[in-house]
Amino acid sequence: MFVFATSDKGGTGRSVTSTNVLYRAALNGEDVCYLDFDFGSPTAGAVFGVSGVERGTTQGRGLHRYLHGKAVELQRIDVWQEARVLGGRPAGAGQLVLIPGDEGGGEFNQPPSDELIQRCADLLSHLNEEFSVILVDLSAGRSLATELALAATGLERMSRIESRWLVFHRWTRQHVLAAEGLVYGVNGLIRQAEARGHDPVIFRRRIRFVRTATTEPSSERERLGGLSAAQVAWLQQRNKELDLLASNRQVGRVVRLGTIPLDPVLQWQEQLISNEDVGRGVANEATLEAFDDLAERITDKSTWEQP
Repeated sequence: MFVFATSDKGGTGRSVTSTNVLYRAALNGEDVCYLDFDFGSPTAGAVFGVSGVERGTTQGRGLHRYLHGKAVELQRIDVWQEARVLGGRPAGAGQLVLIPGDEGGGEFNQPPSDELIQRCADLLSHLNEEFSVILVDLSAGRSLATELALAATGLERMSRIESRWLVFHRWTRQHVLAAEGLVYGVNGLIRQAEARGHDPVIFRRRIRFVRTATTEPSSERERLGGLSAAQVAWLQQRNKELDLLASNRQVGRVVRLGTIPLDPVLQWQEQLISNEDVGRGVANEATLEAFDDLAERITDKSTWEQP
């Protein structure tokens, strides 16, 4: 199964959420692989805590060079072994592999050629034989990395492999509108997919939204950092308005896969959150529960049935 993670804006928490969700899936026994297709800023290694690839690999075997035919094989990183904070692979856990981008590789500067599309499809097809979930972290916006992913999965030979799309956005008016435009707009994902051979009706069913850095307005002021009663009331009203906006823009509850709460750890240092972090009180239990829930929903077929 392919899971493509995208967003219209940067700073949505797309990469840090994706790495954590894949980490939780691996802990639950899934064999998973993370492809860093954010070619202009391949920083997944930093989130996983793998030294030497914080900004991509310097060994010349990253995704950018490989897809361009400049590398014969890809660098594969066993995150369990290489991540300085994980301390090895726990009993019962599945594979957790990172395939990094190239440091300084840069975004593609022209639409993908047939050769590039076929090479990408070959890579995805090969990985699908080894891993149960392959998560592809794409560049933000209407990038050529996204066009490449759509073109490769739009090939007839790839049509039998399950693919799903996660669109990340923060819980603000601007981000809701941006997420709507990315999916349903004139040059949005659905129209791009149709142009690349996808059935637009089927493709639309493969899209779900993920809200990040959310707060739950409450009259209990301590839950919102000591805000005044007026501030809590204001947040409650804005939250209602955002719920209505998201529903009207087809970004609401019906097509929402998950919600990731605001967490100090993710604000101050984008990293994997472990059970130990929660046990020490460093990270919030609700954040870990949200990651677990999202990891389960990604592979749950009933979750992806037509609304």
